[in-house]
Amino acid sequence: MFSLSSTVQPQVTVPLSHLINALHSLKGSVASSVKPQHRENAPEQELHSTEPVLNLRDLGLSELGAGQLDKLVDRLLPYVTQDSSPPPRAGSNPWKASYLSTDSFFHNKHGFSVAKMGGVSPVFCRQSPSPLQAVCTDLQFWPVWVQSRGFKTLKSKTRRLQGGFDRSADTDSFTPSFMKGLLTRDKGQDVETLDRLLKNKNIPDGHHDAFKTGFAEGFLKAQALTQRTQESLRRTRLFLLVLLLVGLYGLSKTPFLSGLDSAVDPVQMKNVTFEHVKGVEEAKNELQEVVEFLRNPQKFTALGGKLPKGILLVGPPGTGKTLLARAVAGEADVPFYYASGSEFDEMFVGVGASRIRNLFREAKGNAPCVIFIDELDSVGGKRIESPMHPYSRQTINQLLAEMDGFKPNEGVIIIGATNFPEALDNALIRPGRFDMQVTVPRPDVKGRTEILKWYLKKIKVDPAVEAEIIARGTVGFSGAELENLVNQAALKAAVDGKDMVTMKELEFAKDKILMGPERRSAEIDKRNKVITAYHESGHAIIAYYTKDAMPINKATIMPRGPTLGHVSMLPENDRWSETRSQLLAQMDVSMGGRVAEELIFGNENITTGASSDFDSATKIAKMMVTRFGMSEKLGVMTYTDLAKQSPETQAAIEQEVRTLLRDSYERAKALLKSRSKEHKNLAEALLRYETLDAKEIQMVLEGKTLEIR
Repeated sequence: MFSLSSTVQPQVTVPLSHLINALHSLKGSVASSVKPQHRENAPEQELHSTEPVLNLRDLGLSELGAGQLDKLVDRLLPYVTQDSSPPPRAGSNPWKASYLSTDSFFHNKHGFSVAKMGGVSPVFCRQSPSPLQAVCTDLQFWPVWVQSRGFKTLKSKTRRLQGGFDRSADTDSFTPSFMKGLLTRDKGQDVETLDRLLKNKNIPDGHHDAFKTGFAEGFLKAQALTQRTQESLRRTRLFLLVLLLVGLYGLSKTPFLSGLDSAVDPVQMKNVTFEHVKGVEEAKNELQEVVEFLRNPQKFTALGGKLPKGILLVGPPGTGKTLLARAVAGEADVPFYYASGSEFDEMFVGVGASRIRNLFREAKGNAPCVIFIDELDSVGGKRIESPMHPYSRQTINQLLAEMDGFKPNEGVIIIGATNFPEALDNALIRPGRFDMQVTVPRPDVKGRTEILKWYLKKIKVDPAVEAEIIARGTVGFSGAELENLVNQAALKAAVDGKDMVTMKELEFAKDKILMGPERRSAEIDKRNKVITAYHESGHAIIAYYTKDAMPINKATIMPRGPTLGHVSMLPENDRWSETRSQLLAQMDVSMGGRVAEELIFGNENITTGASSDFDSATKIAKMMVTRFGMSEKLGVMTYTDLAKQSPETQAAIEQEVRTLLRDSYERAKALLKSRSKEHKNLAEALLRYETLDAKEIQMVLEGKTLEIR
């Protein structure tokens, strides 16, 4: 805005452009007589100029005379000579210009520099002269020096058109694309007021209040919804932040972030001794010297002897290897460090080696002690070159160095346990590391009896229970399987509502483990039951009347697992070796089922139930011919790989096996024909009672009447 306060009273404040237009219209008539050639362009200038044209009356200056008007013009537009040096004038206040970045701004705006125009910056260089420029031209003044800004702004297209020119091309060429978006992103449509909206929508006057009320309610609901959304976002961010903190805390507890040096706490095994280990007497005897060393190391070192650094326990699963290691620490009353081989295997490189170092460092600080590494094959397996596991050897290398390195390892006994000793690295089992190997086999009948008695003490059991009988019928059971048998019997007694465990529950648990659960829901017709009864009776008759056959434990036609019935045999002792007559007796017992079906139901009604019997009989016969040297025709020669034998030899072996099986079948048939009455009585008893034990079978075969059960 421009202010006139020294000349006109009262003070009038008008825009400078309005004043310039008024001066232009006033001086138009005077300038026509001085320079008529400029007047010819006046209509064109007025046509292009869009500034509002006001006269002195509109501005309140109608009382100014010609002299006063000249003074006003001279005061507003100071005289500028050709050399840009205005004459000194008392009380004058000429306009001053700031030349800061004027040249660069002019060049960016118009495309050419000031130097081409003689060093004078023509500020008014538009397509259509402004009113102030026209006045200056009419009054023979040079262009006025005004302040020029040192930056450039974007104008809307409407304002550029109203100004009489369009420099959109220039603007686009000088304005970077990111500046365009930055300068124009906040531009939007003008916000329409509520009253204007009511007017534009032609809403009746009576509905204005209702419209405003609805608008206010919608605004409040939207504001509440926005607030709820923001609160939900805040809760979500808080939840994610908590999850992030928990995750970082968990990672900080991993060995990868905590320096891999977490403490290893030993365990005191005071409550586990050799008395708790049953069925592995030989292994306990070998470990007894280790216990003596841990109790009194000076006894061995005084003579210059050294105890093995590592003891490797080898055996099938469940035989008590871990229990033996605990018993060693318990007998010696020393700290016990337990570690599994899989604990040293991690996704991070170097974790396994670091844990090995940490374990042995802690153990050396508490020597004498016992370090037990279970499943040693997972950490001490054979070292191979593999591109998939380039760092897999670091852990075992560290273990080898700790067991037999430059640093002494006195007072620390390492006990390892594995089910696959053949998978261990040779450097691990050489003398100086695991140089003492102890085999922990499956228990024999004596060991099974001791194990059963040990676990039967922990439950309520009938005093009439004979652990020896159960042990005889569990050939090949490990200590863990025997513990499971006793537990299954206790569960069966609890389900049946009994106060104690009897032989019936123990037999039930044994059959369940050996052959699977009973299938009482299986619907078997009467004909198949009769065939099954005679089939199982045939096995029992052959086993009972054959000299070298194993004693019968029981016979049943209750479906269990994949079978419809079975006859279980009960050896008196574990057989470490078998005679030829014992093998032939086993073959005869296997043939008894098919022979019984053929004799009772005819050759046309035999069933497929004897397939497993033929498998076992054929296996025995082939072993007798090819491995045991029990064939008169082939002699005492073994034939391990039949594919490498000549066709003649293969034919001879096959003929011998067929001869043994045929002779066995004929012996079983002759025995059943001679015992047809006993065979029939036993089958009828099975159909009636379903299950018969050894005593009941003996009573039936002797012609005695069974007690009603």
